[in-house]
Amino acid sequence: MRITGGTLCGRIIKCPDGIIRPAMDRMRESLFSILGDLSGKSFLDLFAGSGVLSLEAASRGATHIVLVEKDKIKVNTIFENVSISPVKIQCHFMPVELFIMRNKEQFDYIFLDPPFPYKFHQDLILKCSKTNALKPGGTLLIHRPAEKKLDEKIGDLIRTDHRVYGRSEVDFYSVNNK
Repeated sequence: MRITGGTLCGRIIKCPDGIIRPAMDRMRESLFSILGDLSGKSFLDLFAGSGVLSLEAASRGATHIVLVEKDKIKVNTIFENVSISPVKIQCHFMPVELFIMRNKEQFDYIFLDPPFPYKFHQDLILKCSKTNALKPGGTLLIHRPAEKKLDEKIGDLIRTDHRVYGRSEVDFYSVNNK
């Protein structure tokens, strides 16, 4: 896998052992182009896999980055991958659901990339909403299979954008101010 933009553009990172479905280069490049400059922003990478999304955020200027991955098989590869980051990336190895419930921070961007067989997409977004993990004006993105449909409004979050990448889709949610 390679980093698609920013200061780390073109750097190759390792794919960890275990079950992984890395986000396609084209999709990552498109998403980060939509998000724009992340200078000074915070980024939460849930279901981090290899850590590539955290590295994409760091490469584009994010200064506070947290990744969460529960698969302990991926630990060494993740640490090796994030070692190239220009900023410290905090790594938590635990279930995403537990992290969200314990988390007290707010983030400008939250990216959820659960395994495609995962069945609790809406519940997870609702937990992020209820725990105020997203800063006002922030964006939550969720990568999902095309056949898994999500509501337009989940908790205090409302879908603001939707993109299709082959057989997968990404929904963008922001705090509903109404």
